[in-house]
Amino acid sequence: MNGKTILILGGGIGGLVAANELRRLLPREHRIVLVEKNAQHAFAPSFLWLMTGDRRPEQITRDVRQLARPGVEVVLAEAQSIDLPNRRVVTTAQTLAYDTLIIALGAELAPEAIPGLAAAAHTFYTFDGAARLRDALREFGGGTVAVVVSALPYKCPGAPHEGAMLIANTLRQRGLRNVDVHLFTPEAQPMPVAGPALGDAVKQMLEGQGVAFHPLHKLTQVAGATHELSFEGRDTVKYDLLVAIPPHRGPRIMRELGLTNEAGWAPVDRHTLATKHENVFALGDVTAVSIPGRWKPDVPMLLPKAGVFAHAQAEVVARRIAAEIMGTGAGGTFPGIGYCMLEAGESLAGYAFGDFYAEPAPQVQLRRMGKTWHWGKVLFEQWWLAPFGPRRAALQWAMTLGGKALGIPVIL
Repeated sequence: MNGKTILILGGGIGGLVAANELRRLLPREHRIVLVEKNAQHAFAPSFLWLMTGDRRPEQITRDVRQLARPGVEVVLAEAQSIDLPNRRVVTTAQTLAYDTLIIALGAELAPEAIPGLAAAAHTFYTFDGAARLRDALREFGGGTVAVVVSALPYKCPGAPHEGAMLIANTLRQRGLRNVDVHLFTPEAQPMPVAGPALGDAVKQMLEGQGVAFHPLHKLTQVAGATHELSFEGRDTVKYDLLVAIPPHRGPRIMRELGLTNEAGWAPVDRHTLATKHENVFALGDVTAVSIPGRWKPDVPMLLPKAGVFAHAQAEVVARRIAAEIMGTGAGGTFPGIGYCMLEAGESLAGYAFGDFYAEPAPQVQLRRMGKTWHWGKVLFEQWWLAPFGPRRAALQWAMTLGGKALGIPVIL
């Protein structure tokens, strides 16, 4: 058997899971090469805890090489171009040939797409942004906090609601009473792809934490000098502290190659994550995955962009590639199952779980808030950041056992 080279672009959740699963499944004559531009991996689900001061930066970062299985070749470089006909990727370090390519580059943030936003807004959607927002919250003297979803789509659909609730809780813990927290979004309800019942439940969570929810507010401009937000067809809104979920876009390298649709995302087969190009897969936030249901009669719904989906998709892609190489079968398909914990502060969280491929529309449920879901998220954080060895194995065993006891799936 001639050795194959599987090249993975992007060392986030999807890229790391794909690389590690391939290394587990394939003999060592096959090369697994992971290209990642950042030497330090920052665990994005913990950015909210960095914002609140419940985590220090060093607690949620690791050298990306520590998170890769032994035998995965990690190339610290940025992918600059992809040569599909010749199966090569040019990086800032070297040119790499491949037999199979997995693109897991995530979504880029583009705050400059809305006039005034980049200069005026804080964000918890980046590591550095969450750290700066932590300092801003510590210095905040009171007034109106505006948490704004600035454009669609955006990754981690529960994060804006979590962020608003955690900001409200953090300021209450400081003893501030003259604070109003508002969440603005262009959506008609929280997490609309999950259906009206879950949207109503999340609205109740927001209300319970003192967050005012404002749907159907499409941001068009920010006037930083006067602290004013302009929304399409709405009155302007004054703020004292602005926290934004910036516009997202697909990676430049994919847009320039023509791997994306008009919206800038890569269409893939929803079961296999295959692109239209032979031996090229895309997974996670870069993709556009159609799911049952319609926003409007002529607008299909898309799978939300979330780490839990990137994780599960990566396992499917890795198993399918390994099965093809080893001649052992198809390797399974992605079922569209996902879940998330919704942090509300004071070690309380809700748990949403659903089948996003269900017909005629996704079926999603929200469990009651409790400390169990919060500690489940903590345990997952500790597992993800643990290097390969006995501690990681013990944490995985604990999570699997706990998931079975609660009757919930655990994606590892």
